[in-house]
Amino acid sequence: MIDDIPTPRKELLFIPLGGAGEIGMNFYLYGCSGKWLAVDLGITFGDDSMPFIDVMMPDPTFIEAKKSDLAGLVITHGHEDHLGAVAHLWPRLGCPVYATPFAAELLRGKLEEAGLLGRVPLREVPQGAKFDVGPFAIELITMTHSIPEPNAVVIRTPLGTVLHTGDWKFDSDPLLGPLSDTEALRRIGDEGVLAMVGDSTNAMVTGASGSEGEVRSSLIELFSTFTGRIAVACFASNVARLESIAVAAAANGRRVALVGRSMKRIAEAARRCGYLTEAPPLLSEDEVRRSPRDEVLYICTGSQGEPRSALARIAGEGYPGVELERGDVVIFSSRVIPGNERAIHRLQNQLTRLGVRVVNDRDHFIHVSGHPAREELTSMYGLVRPRIAIPIHGEMRHLAAHAALAESCGVKQALVTEDGGVVRLAPGKAELIGMVQTGRLAMDGPRIVSLDSELLRSRKRTMFNGVVLLTLVVDRLGHLVADPQLSAPGIFDPANENDGVGVVKAVRAAVSRLSASDRRDDELMRETVRLAVRRSLKESHGKKPTTDVHLVRV
Repeated sequence: MIDDIPTPRKELLFIPLGGAGEIGMNFYLYGCSGKWLAVDLGITFGDDSMPFIDVMMPDPTFIEAKKSDLAGLVITHGHEDHLGAVAHLWPRLGCPVYATPFAAELLRGKLEEAGLLGRVPLREVPQGAKFDVGPFAIELITMTHSIPEPNAVVIRTPLGTVLHTGDWKFDSDPLLGPLSDTEALRRIGDEGVLAMVGDSTNAMVTGASGSEGEVRSSLIELFSTFTGRIAVACFASNVARLESIAVAAAANGRRVALVGRSMKRIAEAARRCGYLTEAPPLLSEDEVRRSPRDEVLYICTGSQGEPRSALARIAGEGYPGVELERGDVVIFSSRVIPGNERAIHRLQNQLTRLGVRVVNDRDHFIHVSGHPAREELTSMYGLVRPRIAIPIHGEMRHLAAHAALAESCGVKQALVTEDGGVVRLAPGKAELIGMVQTGRLAMDGPRIVSLDSELLRSRKRTMFNGVVLLTLVVDRLGHLVADPQLSAPGIFDPANENDGVGVVKAVRAAVSRLSASDRRDDELMRETVRLAVRRSLKESHGKKPTTDVHLVRV
């Protein structure tokens, strides 16, 4: 572990602080000529291993210590895993932020909620823009993805050019926005590319990702087969999919209502940026409530089983004005993000109990990925022809598959690293020269805390083993003057009045064994009683709960 490295001057370094070895939480650094450039600053979501945490983000401690050298942050596109942490972590970085119009529009809304609008120097740049960020000459290349305005970032430095792909695909009929700019990619390749740092999400998937235009045609056909209400769950940020669903609904005589806060927010931002022009009116839940069932279509958040999403609340019959019942159908027009399987299955089981039919991508062609499969990756390497490939945006198995593919495409060197790895790209052969501090921060209510903090470790222990609160009242000599008062919610059975009697006996016995001088030592008495409680509960209940002893002397 390298505790610190100086800001490089005659080297070109690449350091992922999030997004390498995982899908989500993207945060990447490039260092050269005495400055740093950051690309993306996103979040990831909690899973069943941390059910008390909804949102996590990368730890910026390494670059925070060098923020005077941080020239700027470039956002590749508007997905949460690429810009969702900006409003939370920008105060620790303090640099200008660059984004194209749609991402900037989404970011403004987040900054306003955080009270940072007007404080953050948000610099909106057009697609295809060229601009300087300190010593880094930046060029944006328009790509296609599952959101408007995805950009690959060309980073020109005195030691070579890097292409940071962002999230992308090659789609011959994207419906919304232009095709990927393959001519610009070929031009960059002709100029010479030192390294390509690229999307690995689908590096294990053969063929191509498929076209959004094909999904629209399939949805039109699918909707014609249903007579009840239709609810479609998809990623709110997939504006082309929103438009396709709305167009397919109109083709089948259905009125469309958006359900879910993020769905409405992104649709509004898309409208302001000139998108959704082909979509019919997108209505509120109230506007379609009294329509015949065969004329209703809801577009909902909740495709990943998020417990607070619109669809989860509908399945729990807790979303005012929206209901689904026997004869209705829910279509999951999205991919399953690894780690969300249990939550999605839980939601689908709830819907099935209501008598609702569930349709997913195994049943019908209703989704294409926004990330490149192996055929597209091969085409990209043919255009760009980098000397070095650095896979990112994937778990280790995805990174390894991407590296092997790059080498098969003639790339001289493919180097795999995870979060915290310091990669020297130039001069000389690319190599991993060390590791820097990285980690995850968690949103805990309004606070941001380290996922490795004692606070969260204690909460996790409490979740699995419970908590015991014991009040011990003693006189000044340390003799008990009342029975110990014990509270252990979630451990003792309220229906069994004797549950806990053994613990009280163990506490009495532990106190009785103390010497007279030890009984006058508050800290020693608390620790003796705490250990007695934990030993007793381990024997009687198989638990070693978090235990707090409140000692009162009278």
